[in-house]
Amino acid sequence: MRTKFALPLGIAATGAACLTYASAYEARSFRLRRVEVPVLPKGMRPLRVLHVSDIHMVSGQRKKQDWLRRLAALRPDFVLNTGDNLSDPEAVPETLDALAPLMELPGAYVFGSNDYFGPRRKDPTGYLRRDDGTRTHGPENPWTELRDGFDQAGWENLNNARGRLKLDGCDIELVGLDDPHIDRDRYELVAGGPDRSADLSVAVVHAPYLRALDAFTAEGYPLVIAGHTHGGQVCVPFYGALATNCDLDRKRAKGLSRYASGGNETYLHVSAGCGTSRYARFRFACPPEATLMTLTAG
Repeated sequence: MRTKFALPLGIAATGAACLTYASAYEARSFRLRRVEVPVLPKGMRPLRVLHVSDIHMVSGQRKKQDWLRRLAALRPDFVLNTGDNLSDPEAVPETLDALAPLMELPGAYVFGSNDYFGPRRKDPTGYLRRDDGTRTHGPENPWTELRDGFDQAGWENLNNARGRLKLDGCDIELVGLDDPHIDRDRYELVAGGPDRSADLSVAVVHAPYLRALDAFTAEGYPLVIAGHTHGGQVCVPFYGALATNCDLDRKRAKGLSRYASGGNETYLHVSAGCGTSRYARFRFACPPEATLMTLTAG
């Protein structure tokens, strides 16, 4: 009788230990990823870009807020925020406060679905299933307050829009889409390709759906920056992400890769993000992160 129950009890204990690790430790184990991307014209000095994504702030998350504030000590040349800042409609003031030191720097942003709509309780294993396009939103978030805070700080609003940053003699064009995950992207509003008068053009989107990546790449943007995937959130060591929560392939769930479409190639950087939904507060083999990207001459 003892042998009969030993295996299931052992499996249950292992599962409980993994869940405790994933929720109590790894989901709060913030990291900084560093990558180098050779996309600048020859002769230009390197530029450092801090990419922050998928904060999913819940009121009272002091450790996350303190970590975000400390990122300003990196002194990047500019900041890109690729959305899903909220997971609590009451957390806008704390989100803006945590990002305040970074908002003193030049920056730009796009929104994700969780900036517009609050989370709702659902099966947490839904991340692991293929996205069927079905969307059931929670209550509307006070996203205009978040937008106004970013705008007042001087950050460029790239939701289906173009922006420009001029940094120490370098002219950076930024082109963004609103979130494809909830069909708010309107590529026709930004179509036309990079402005050839700019030293560098960068495309920005929250969710890296293939229709957005294909359009940006085909038009010749050398760098596309996105979030949304949480890096898979639950990964298997030596295998990687189990899902991306969009139609992007699993191997590109986080980090830097090359992406091809329409006869062109681009660098694609996808952040694993630094948060989770308030109803799925766990990560496994996929720590929360921000990325310091060093852009160098190609």
